[in-house]
Amino acid sequence: MLPPSLDDMVSATHPVRIISKVIDDLDIDALLVKYKGGGCASYHPRMLLKVLIYAYTSNIYSSRKMEEACQQNIHFLWLTGQQMPDHNTINRFRSERLKHVLRHVFTQVVHMLAAEGILSLKEVYVDGTKIESAANRYTFVWGNAIKTNKEKMAAQLRELWQYARSIAKEEMNDTDPGDFPTVSPEKIRETVEKIDAALRDHPEASKKVKAKLAYAKKNWPDALERYAAQEKILGRRNSYSKTDPDATFMRMKEDHMKNGQLKPGYNIQVSASKQCIVSYSIHPNPTDTTTLIPHLKQYEEDHGSLPETVTADAGYGSEQNYEHLEQTGVAAYVKYGYFDKDQSEAECRKRPFTQDKLHYNKEKDQYICPMGQPMDNVGSNTKKTEAGFTQQLTRYQARNCEGCPMRGACHQSKGNRTIEVNHNLNRHKQRAREALTSEVGTVHRKRRPVEVEPIFGNIKENHRFRRFMLRGREKVEIEFGLLAIAQNLRKKAA
Repeated sequence: MLPPSLDDMVSATHPVRIISKVIDDLDIDALLVKYKGGGCASYHPRMLLKVLIYAYTSNIYSSRKMEEACQQNIHFLWLTGQQMPDHNTINRFRSERLKHVLRHVFTQVVHMLAAEGILSLKEVYVDGTKIESAANRYTFVWGNAIKTNKEKMAAQLRELWQYARSIAKEEMNDTDPGDFPTVSPEKIRETVEKIDAALRDHPEASKKVKAKLAYAKKNWPDALERYAAQEKILGRRNSYSKTDPDATFMRMKEDHMKNGQLKPGYNIQVSASKQCIVSYSIHPNPTDTTTLIPHLKQYEEDHGSLPETVTADAGYGSEQNYEHLEQTGVAAYVKYGYFDKDQSEAECRKRPFTQDKLHYNKEKDQYICPMGQPMDNVGSNTKKTEAGFTQQLTRYQARNCEGCPMRGACHQSKGNRTIEVNHNLNRHKQRAREALTSEVGTVHRKRRPVEVEPIFGNIKENHRFRRFMLRGREKVEIEFGLLAIAQNLRKKAA
């Protein structure tokens, strides 16, 4: 005679029960203090957190779809106790209340799974993936375009200045415009005013030049101020989106137009263990090379210490990364660019005269060319990478390449062959080669694609998450945190 109970309709082993139990065991005091009390009664934050995590576990990412599920889906009704929060409440909780709080929830889940033996905090596998931003795909600002426009503006201003001097030499003789590419908007205004004043009393001045001057007076100062603001947002990046300034235009593998189009997105870095996400970080730069150090710093913030071993692919094999891993004492199994080709004899035979194939005499500080002639140290210099890391490079030059029968195959330069060597990087490569080809290193190399790449495949393909719903780096971090928790709890429930 009584209606069926929701509790009877949810099986004892259903993932929703596991998620509810895990969230019940978490400390969410940092979330509770965000509720000041007073006014109308709020939905309990623990219940809303359960709704969000279960929704992301069930491929529901839209707040409106979550509202609908809370009204119709038996598992959501059981989870909420038949409460029905609307989409505004859910979205406000996700984008505002979880800010600076969700990562603490995520780390608690990770430590809980580590205590159960589901994952390890000691051995991690690092990789990255790009996920598209919610920004408009065509609202781009390019750093190279700003640079080109400023150069064009400077060239035109210089031409106007020279023309004014040719027409009104006396008025323009005692003034100096300075360096045009580096002048401020105020300097532009002042210079344009001087040119305008000089040409005003000369009827022979070209009308076309006067029109260009009027355009410059009206538009260039404002354009320079706009460029300065855009360059401040760009920082070291080359692009950003006007509707999501934190997003950078990147080349995505998931290209719906099949033409290699650049789209605004984020580079997501993940440390994985047993196909669970141990730590994650969000980066605006498209390449993985400069993300490893900040990612490991985030890992240390999350768990209080660094992992014992880190395994990563060739995208992370830079001198700066090797140096950092060595200084922090982390056992690194990180490939460098040509590692895989170095393992193939056929590939090595294709490039027998490259720098790394030349013999180095450390005692005499000399390289030996393919014909057995010494290459002497002729000096050194330093170079800074885009990330600001200083590299020490040493140059070696052959004594006499004239008449050498191997010259065409060895090198194509006109004079004697000169090579530039980074000894510190070569030392790191040698260490990496020894580690990667060891018995333990071979195991880590084989495990890396199995450990981390299925995570991205599961999120993007199986659970159809290819584009963030929220905009801005802080909100994107919240959203990927929910994805990470969902991924980990799916592994626990499996």
